[in-house]
Formats: sequence, C-alpha cells, structure tokens
Amino acid sequence: MRSRKLTNLIALTISALCAAVGLFFLFFILFDVLRNGISSINWALFTQDPAPPFGDSAGGLRNAFVGQGILTLVAVIIGVPLGMLGGTFLAEYGRFSKVGRVVSVLSDIAVSMPSIVIGTFVYAILVKPLHTFNGWAGAAALAVIMLPVIIRTTEDMMRLVPWTLREAAFALGAPYHKVIIQIVYKAASRGIFTGILLAIARIAGETAPLLFTSFNNNFFSLDMTEPMPSLTVTIYQYAASPYDSWVQMAWAAAFVITFFILILNIAGRLWIKR
Repeated sequence: MRSRKLTNLIALTISALCAAVGLFFLFFILFDVLRNGISSINWALFTQDPAPPFGDSAGGLRNAFVGQGILTLVAVIIGVPLGMLGGTFLAEYGRFSKVGRVVSVLSDIAVSMPSIVIGTFVYAILVKPLHTFNGWAGAAALAVIMLPVIIRTTEDMMRLVPWTLREAAFALGAPYHKVIIQIVYKAASRGIFTGILLAIARIAGETAPLLFTSFNNNFFSLDMTEPMPSLTVTIYQYAASPYDSWVQMAWAAAFVITFFILILNIAGRLWIKR
C-alpha cells in the first residue's frame, strides 16, 4: 500500500510540474504578445492600407484583416459541411465497413499532417494549372486543414450517442436521416461545435499553406481569382522586416489574432451552455 501511494505521489508530482512548465510558457507567450501588441493598436491599423515604412505614416493592415476574414469564411463554408458529412458517414453508415475504417485511419493521419504539405498539394492542383496565385486556392488549403479535425470530432461525438436513442426513434417510424438530424446531431452538438471551434482556431494562425496558394497582396482586394492579402502572411513578412514600424504592426496583428481566438472560444462555450 505504501509503495502504491509513493508511486501515485511521484506520478502526481511529475504531472503537476509538467503542467506548470507548460502553463508558464503559455502565459509568457500571451504576456509578451499583449505587452508588445496592445501598445500598437490604433484606429489606423484597421482602417488604412499599408504604406511605405519610411513615409509620414506607416498605414495600417485593413487589406490583411479583410482578406484573412474572407479566406477564413470561405474555408469554413467549405470545410464544416464536408467535415460533418464525413464524420456522419464514419459514425453511422460506415461504422462496420472496411471503407469506413480506412477513411477513419486516413483522417487520423491527416490531423497531424504538416500544413505546408497541404499547401504544396493545393498549389499543384489549383495554382500551377491556373498559372497564378489566388484566394480560392488559399481558402481550399485552409478547408483541407479543417476537414480531418471536424471529421474526427464529429465521428467520436456521434459514436458516444447511445444506440438505444436511435432504436427508440426507429420504433416510432422515423427514417434514418431524420434520426441523425433531429436526435443524434442534437445530442452530439456540443462536441461537434467544439471541434468546429478547434478547426477554426487552427486555421486562424496558418501561414505556410497560404504562402503557396493565396500568396499575399499589399493592396486591398476582394477578387478571389487573384493573390489575396492575409493577416498571417503579412505578420510573417512584417516581423522579418528591418523597419520598426512594420515590426510593431506585426505585434499588433498577432495580438488581434490571439484576442480573436480567445473571444471565439469564450463565445462558443457560452453558446454551448445555453
């Protein structure tokens, strides 16, 4: 009994120390972004387009904010329905089939796939044949990154719904598609919505796939058939520049992305509780 208590104490201590180290670096990063970014937040950052760094004003990042929003919105419109349908197939129709098992394994592999690999894949099918970088390719790359996260989350949450609920609906004469929509989806809605939030949070900070697809644009543009401005690529370029004004704007943009993801998670959890 004493050896078990000692082993438990050692394991608990190591786990607590690892958690403390992880939280320390997490709060250190958040504090550093807050300290350097909040001082550079101003109205011009959201209302003006980029300007030469050696002029009277460094301008703002309006084009990057709008472009990032469009790319993310299109990616969500593409990725969420496809991911939910894929997870529904694996959990309901392909539960005991070989195809379902193969797709499930592939989705697990795709979750940990480097985003730059996805970017090069989309580049080969949507950029190279068209001979130009474009916003549609960037949105497609982000949607592909979202897919395995949503598929896996949807499948796992729907599998947790007891089969007896489905049988009760079948006994009342409900068809399978209505059982899925009106019973299974509602019972698994919290977990599915959490997975969607995780997928959006992941693509919100992606840079590598956009470098190969939408590239970037220093001008305001709403044309998805041309290179599209994005906030993450702009942060990458500004942070590596030798100009202090651009570096400060990069900190400000990083703070905005971090704050957006935080608000998104808090709002999502409040919505789930209701």
